[in-house]
Amino acid sequence: MFKSVQVGSIFGIPIKFDVTLLVVLPAFAWLIAVQIEEVVPLLNLTFGTEIAATPLTTGVTPWVVGAFAAIGLFVGVALHELGHSLVAMRYGYDIDSITLWLLGGVARFTEQPRTWHHEFWIAIVGPIVSIAVGVACYLVVLVVPPGFDGTVFVFGYLAILNVFLAMFNMLPAFPLDGGRVLRALFARTQPFARATQRAVRIGQVFAVLLGLFGLFTFNIFLIAIAFFIYIVGAAEGRQTLIASVFESVPVREVMTPADSVVSVPPELPLTELPAYMIDYRHTGYPVVRDGDVVGIVTLDDLREVRPDQRETTTVADIMSRDLKTVSADSDAMDAFYKLAQNDIGRLVVTDGEGEFAGLLTRTDLVRAFEILREHRAVSESRPMPEPPLR
Repeated sequence: MFKSVQVGSIFGIPIKFDVTLLVVLPAFAWLIAVQIEEVVPLLNLTFGTEIAATPLTTGVTPWVVGAFAAIGLFVGVALHELGHSLVAMRYGYDIDSITLWLLGGVARFTEQPRTWHHEFWIAIVGPIVSIAVGVACYLVVLVVPPGFDGTVFVFGYLAILNVFLAMFNMLPAFPLDGGRVLRALFARTQPFARATQRAVRIGQVFAVLLGLFGLFTFNIFLIAIAFFIYIVGAAEGRQTLIASVFESVPVREVMTPADSVVSVPPELPLTELPAYMIDYRHTGYPVVRDGDVVGIVTLDDLREVRPDQRETTTVADIMSRDLKTVSADSDAMDAFYKLAQNDIGRLVVTDGEGEFAGLLTRTDLVRAFEILREHRAVSESRPMPEPPLR
């Protein structure tokens, strides 16, 4: 997704619009408008209505009908995501936001559900809400008086579309809702990470098939969804694997302790900073004054100063004072998320009293991940010892 803007909130959940909606919403409105003549017979056959196509395809009417139908589609998507979010909140999970974007909508959780029955109900309620929205739209079709063909068309169209949305989302293609339900069922009898890997592999097979179908039918939207399923599913699979490896591992076990951290003084001239980077092979250092960390200086900071100005510039002039910290007792996975969310390469680690305890870098986490994963693989492959003879 790209840049998003918050437009309101429901039940305390921020509702955001991605900038891609500025493109996709008019595109959907246009697509619906030009297909009115073909869709009307389908609606009449499905619902037993008597919609007249000609008035709906005259003048500006098709564009108005298309706009209302497109807006109604994204309202249905928002309700779908709200269903996920409310059930998640019922189980105690925090919701970061609901964002509507190019390919529909997404509810962002601050924590991934790892209990199988939590994920099962959180995932399945979205399609249930979509079906409920479709039924509600059908009921509107039944009560609209004759002569309001535009209203009947919009709600009939949304009734079919929301039911289709529910059915599509229940395909066992992770990270679609059906794929999450599949992972939840796998997780009943096996570790969560392994269940995720199985669900991701199945989802990628569906993504390839969907992409091929999109190519053969020249459907760009299906191709985009196939890429989304493949890429996002793989990314979440990797993230789940990382979370399983770092489970219950505190930051203090993977950080570089304070007595091993190379630091620089704030008064150090910038002409001498490259020597530190060459000698110690790091691109970022904590800046320490009287035992306290007062900033972070990195290679990127150095690059922003012209070579002819470095003689008269010190580390204190360019260091970042906005320190991102993490407690030594925090989970390593929380630190991983913090690095990713802030797009930084290191965190200052503090002890229980707020004192400098060490530094945690991306390199520390990568190294710890490789060691812990290898240790886990060896542990899982080692046969259980035979019980002693009585």
